[in-house]
Amino acid sequence: MAGQSTLRQPVRYEGYGPGGAAVLVECLTDNRSRTVANLRTAFARNGGNLGAAGSVAYLFNEVGRMTYPADADPDRLTECALDAGAEDVVRHEDGSIEVLTDPLELDDVRTQLASCGFTPKDTNVTQRAAIAAPLRGEAAEAMVSLLGTLENLDDVQHVYSNAQVPDEVLARV
Repeated sequence: MAGQSTLRQPVRYEGYGPGGAAVLVECLTDNRSRTVANLRTAFARNGGNLGAAGSVAYLFNEVGRMTYPADADPDRLTECALDAGAEDVVRHEDGSIEVLTDPLELDDVRTQLASCGFTPKDTNVTQRAAIAAPLRGEAAEAMVSLLGTLENLDDVQHVYSNAQVPDEVLARV
């Protein structure tokens, strides 16, 4: 009917990319048939395939994530984060820092870190792979293509993968 809005529903799809890497795709759709057809095409054209529900989800953990810039004091941030109940603090090569926590404790940990003077650059609940799948060569290039194709689909909200792609492949693609 004219003027009636169509309800979009969340749905999760799972699959395998090139080299067997796990891919988790969260969508918001008003037409599951269209969405699954678009996903199936994207996977097939990039050397992957959709899997059954539960085929890769077990490889991912939902985590609360806060990111901090390289100029944050890493030792003090780590101490405050662990005192606040964070599960892990990850320092990256570029100096940036991620604080990981149980999603249910994210707001409490963020509030305690703010009281220590640490305001996150970004805060979200995300999926993190428990096991990485290192890829090389053509498989790595095809995986980058698959992830980009999936992210550009209208119904796709988030794409997660356990693929580890070498920096030289990322720079080239």
